Amino acid sequence: MQQSAVPELAHTHTSPIQWVATATAVAGVVAFSSLLQPDPATAAQAGSDAKPAQAAVAAPDPSAVDFPLECGPTKVLVQKKASGDLDGDGRPETVAVVRCDAGSGTPPNGVYVLTQARDEPKPRIVATLVDPKDRLSVTDFALSDGVVTATLLGYSSSDVPSCCPDVKDLAKWQWKNGAFVRSTPSGAQSV
Repeated sequence: MQQSAVPELAHTHTSPIQWVATATAVAGVVAFSSLLQPDPATAAQAGSDAKPAQAAVAAPDPSAVDFPLECGPTKVLVQKKASGDLDGDGRPETVAVVRCDAGSGTPPNGVYVLTQARDEPKPRIVATLVDPKDRLSVTDFALSDGVVTATLLGYSSSDVPSCCPDVKDLAKWQWKNGAFVRSTPSGAQSV
């Protein structure tokens, strides 16, 4: 075996005191680094002129709206509601299915789209999707990806009792060119 030209160095062998010193130094670095925190993350890159994302905006509350229903001594009942950004402006709208809170019978529904600007104290109705004057009941109501869908139950004539709708129609509303456009969902059939 050939001898090394470099003599054996004392520091190539570790002793317990060196391990303790190393462990202490690493613990000190970890403790010190926990005191230093990075700046909060944002979606914009540093130095860019991009604005940070807006804080989440609450959807309009239908209980704060005066719906155009003639309910006499009974109250207006919000049966269903769903919220989402329907027109792509970054602010949520609320779609509310409402009717008079009658003790019996099948009072017709109204379906309204609500919005509320930052400077407005109350939400307001911006569209009527189903007018209660049309004598329709709304079932299977949903809002998904900016599309409102519902099953509408109605009457073939004024002779049909209000307890027993005999016409079923599927409807879909979507914001297009500044208005809500109604269509029939694909695969839907009227009864």
